[in-house]
Amino acid sequence: MNLQTSRPSASAPAAPFLPMSQAEMSALGWEACDIILVTGDAYVDHPSFGMAIIGRLLEAQGYRVGIISQPDWTSVEPFRALGRPRLFFGVTGGNLDSMVNRYTSDRKLRHDDAYTAGGEGGKRPDRCTIVYTQRCREAFKDVPVVLGGIEASLRRIAHYDYWSDKVRRSILADAKADLLLYGNAERAVVEVANRLAAGETARDLDDIRGVALFRAVPDGVTELPADDLDSADEAASRAPGDTVIRLPSFEQVTTDKDAYARASRVLHREANPGNARALVQRHGDRDLWLNPPPIPLSTEEMDAVYDLPYARAPHPSYGDAKIPAWDMIKTSVTIMRGCFGGCTFCSITEHEGRKIQSRSEASILREIEMIRDKTPGFKGVISDVGGPTANMYRMACKDPKIEAACRLPSCVFPQICPNLNTSHDDLIRLYRKVREVDGIKKVMVASGVRYDLAVESPEYVEELVTHHVGGYLKIAPEHTERGPLDVMMKPGIGTYDSFKEMFDAAAKKAGKEYYLIPYFIAAHPGTTDEDMLNLALWLKKNRYRADQVQTFLPSPMATATAMYHTGVNTLKGVRRGATEQVETVRGGRQRRLHKAFLRYHDPDNWPLLREALKSMGRADLIGSRDGQLVPAGQPVRGGKKGPRRPNSRPQKFTTKGVPLPKR
Repeated sequence: MNLQTSRPSASAPAAPFLPMSQAEMSALGWEACDIILVTGDAYVDHPSFGMAIIGRLLEAQGYRVGIISQPDWTSVEPFRALGRPRLFFGVTGGNLDSMVNRYTSDRKLRHDDAYTAGGEGGKRPDRCTIVYTQRCREAFKDVPVVLGGIEASLRRIAHYDYWSDKVRRSILADAKADLLLYGNAERAVVEVANRLAAGETARDLDDIRGVALFRAVPDGVTELPADDLDSADEAASRAPGDTVIRLPSFEQVTTDKDAYARASRVLHREANPGNARALVQRHGDRDLWLNPPPIPLSTEEMDAVYDLPYARAPHPSYGDAKIPAWDMIKTSVTIMRGCFGGCTFCSITEHEGRKIQSRSEASILREIEMIRDKTPGFKGVISDVGGPTANMYRMACKDPKIEAACRLPSCVFPQICPNLNTSHDDLIRLYRKVREVDGIKKVMVASGVRYDLAVESPEYVEELVTHHVGGYLKIAPEHTERGPLDVMMKPGIGTYDSFKEMFDAAAKKAGKEYYLIPYFIAAHPGTTDEDMLNLALWLKKNRYRADQVQTFLPSPMATATAMYHTGVNTLKGVRRGATEQVETVRGGRQRRLHKAFLRYHDPDNWPLLREALKSMGRADLIGSRDGQLVPAGQPVRGGKKGPRRPNSRPQKFTTKGVPLPKR
């Protein structure tokens, strides 16, 4: 199915903005909407916001699409604001999972929201996909409800929920919706709309890739158990006809952590669109069916999505209120999707896939010209050209047959796969072209650079440093110790050292004083207190003082979240009596300790660190000599001179105020 030809576009011109009120519908000559999208974000008509992409894409197919943004969920009336949709409600929590958006990794309430006008927190409910769906049902009980977006995508099967500390059912069951579209769902949502418009029901749409729904297993389908993956793969090669893998049921994974670990491992192995099989998981007396993931978009389809007639601005109803997420991305350009890194703490792969989907140079250049011409106050600086990772543009497996058969979770761990094309030539050529666009003074790269790939291309590092760095460059080694790095599926710190050497040499050659900003995670599964101590000593030796640090947050569906919940290394085989255990950091005190090691320079952390060092038998690290971590005493409050601070002179920058990297 080609997004450009799936259905002729209507002859009517595109709406200035998709309507959010009856008055706007009337101005467009509409009596009703075909589809109403309900979102937890403020409506910004820009391709960095999911509801804008889906809305404009459906509009291009000839459908009348309305938006209900951040409705008051305490009443059903806001869900009736645009009337009854002819085809379906599309419900999304927004660009972030609503629980990730609302709570910190320490389960503390956030009071701001980057995706809300004025940055105000509390404009969406917890688990807003569920709440919105229930209100849509109350408003028009017989209208189909289709779930999408990252909150639905990453909660599509029974999953561990960090905020309630329990395993929850698939969000499709809790929301009582008709369908769930996971991943980047452009093709799927167009096919759903077209087939519902043709008179089919939601139950008929069980053959669309990237769809989850409740259905019975059809006759003639061979079921393979998830108990032993190798046996399942062997059985699949002998099984006649279609096969489906039966995951442990919701009831099983709730009470049996080994069963949960097996379900997670199978889900991540069945992620390649070239060989993935359907999955089925029992919830009570019903079977949840997950079709294989969507086929990645071609370059032509990616271009078509990003060339849609976005207003590239927040809806006028917000007036002059600032929307922080919009301010951050309004002069940035997404050049690709997906990530083959496979970092276990990250869910990008589970949502966008491992195969890189890249736009053409022409499409990217058109968007830069549009930013130049249509962005009020534009000063000639493109804030980012990147994506989930800055430097995977147009990288792919050298052999499509090998790619279609591969089940490995990463193309770059434990080392870079020899079948991966790591050439940066296309990206270097793109950088040079975007710098040549009239009116563009500077093009920044703010997306996180995958440094283990960058060291494969000294020319790329030089190009990046000479032209696309503005004082600092953020990268994410995440740790220094092999134990946690192996569980994260990240390269060793030696690769970081190699990149830093290349970065410093390129900066010196360019006559620039630039710095690397490394990011690290505290309390990740697989991390011991000794690992964090060694990381702290490395930070001090290298004169880094991190003012902004991250404590591991077990986000839905991530591999590391399964490890956190089960204590099992799901990167290895999960079999009764033969599973590899993994260290987990669950207690509040230990999580605070690991974070304190990252901020060894903060006097508020010294009492906790001194206590820990003594209990670890490392009291020799308490003092003010070179090589010691924390002083023996506290600073005297009230302006009096306290004990001498550590002798190691810190670098003159910190990470305070630097946005978190895209992972």
